[in-house]
Amino acid sequence: MSETTTGYGYADARVRDISTAQLLGQVLFLVAVAIGFCALGTLLGRDLSLGTARICSFAGFGMLLLSSFAGERFRVGTFAMGWLFATALMIGLGLGPVIAYFSAVEDSALTQAFAGTAATVAGAGALGFALSKDLARWMRPLALLVFAACAFTIVLTLFGGTLSPIISLVIYGLSAALIVVDFNYLRKHGTERDTVWLATGIFVSVVNIFVSLLNIFSGR
Repeated sequence: MSETTTGYGYADARVRDISTAQLLGQVLFLVAVAIGFCALGTLLGRDLSLGTARICSFAGFGMLLLSSFAGERFRVGTFAMGWLFATALMIGLGLGPVIAYFSAVEDSALTQAFAGTAATVAGAGALGFALSKDLARWMRPLALLVFAACAFTIVLTLFGGTLSPIISLVIYGLSAALIVVDFNYLRKHGTERDTVWLATGIFVSVVNIFVSLLNIFSGR
């Protein structure tokens, strides 16, 4: 079986070892678990100082970069799954004080961001799965942009900064576009060896969409 190229690339000749439905189920299961770990992190980290939260965010983003460029061990298998969940937990710890603030002061913005994220992910995923055009060539550039945006939005939020609505919309659009591409790739090229890194890309996009919408709906 040919190997997935470094990061978010793809190979032309792939042997599909499981059905598309099975692969979709595995990827969505991992995304759901990663979101669960992130939510647990926000709960555990709600009383962290901003300094500690920043350290957790930097650690989470560093773990994300490592999983993207450090080789197959971080993208395939049990260790890669554990690394994804640990990364999600660290990102959640970093976002803990921010979520705690909004739940106490602007809970409506938090609710709107949650609802908007769910609707966007469902719509973008369905679109990517339905499109007949092969979008795989867009995966690498979009992934790099979304990973950079993830770091930028989390760090800016933790340092008390505010994204302009236009920048937030751009980041939101890039993240939604990556979800479209990820689901399109899953349908056309995905094999079981792609499960973890596809789940990682979708999870990062979900976090980016949520933080962008939080900035858009908040009054800060």
